[in-house]
Amino acid sequence: MRFTVAIDGPAAAGKGTIGRAVAREYGFAHLDTGLLYRAVGLAALEASDGVIDPVLAERIATELTEDDLARPDLRGSRAARAASKVAALPRVRAALLDFQRRFARREGGAVLDGRDIGTVICPEAEVKLFVTASEETRAARRHAELSAADPALTVGQVLADLRSRDARDSQRADAPLRRADDAVLLDTTELSIDAAVAEATALIRARIEQGRD
Repeated sequence: MRFTVAIDGPAAAGKGTIGRAVAREYGFAHLDTGLLYRAVGLAALEASDGVIDPVLAERIATELTEDDLARPDLRGSRAARAASKVAALPRVRAALLDFQRRFARREGGAVLDGRDIGTVICPEAEVKLFVTASEETRAARRHAELSAADPALTVGQVLADLRSRDARDSQRADAPLRRADDAVLLDTTELSIDAAVAEATALIRARIEQGRD
C-alpha cells in the first residue's frame, strides 16, 4: 500500500511528535524533513568556517543520504538556525525534492512532516494536516527541549528565534510555509499530546477506510 500523510506547520507546534506517533500507529515510515535541511546546513557551516556557501550547500544536498540524518547534534539550536538559512536556497530545495518524493511514495505508507509537504513535496497526499499553536506555547515547548543543554537560555530568546524563523519560512520566495487549501487545521495550543495524536489518527483512519470502500 502506498499512502502518504503530509504534516506541515511552524517550529515547535507538535508536528514531529504527531508524525512519529502516527507512523507508529499505522506502521508507516516517518521522515522529519527538517532534518534534511539541518544536516545540509550543519555540514555547510562546518565546511566553510561558519559561512554558508550556496554552491557547497547544493552539492551537500545532492549527496545526502538517510545515514546523514543520524547525527546527534541535528536537534540543537545551531542546526535549526542553519536549516532555516539553507531552506531559503532554491537550489538546495530542488536538490532534496526527489529524496522526499521517493520516501513519500514508498511501499507500506509514509508520514512526512515539514513546512511545504502538502503544498510542494506531496500535493497529492492522501491526508494533509497543518499543525500550529500560539507563539507563546511553541516557545515554552522549545525552551523545555533546549534548556537542559543550555541552562542560560531564556524563553524570551527562544521566542525571538521562533519569530525570526517563522518570518524567514513564511516570507521566502520558494516554497514558503503555508497551509494547503485542503489541509486539515490542527491547533495544539490547548491540546495534550495524546489528544492531538488522537485527532490525527482518527482522521487518517477515516481516510484509509474511505479508500477501502
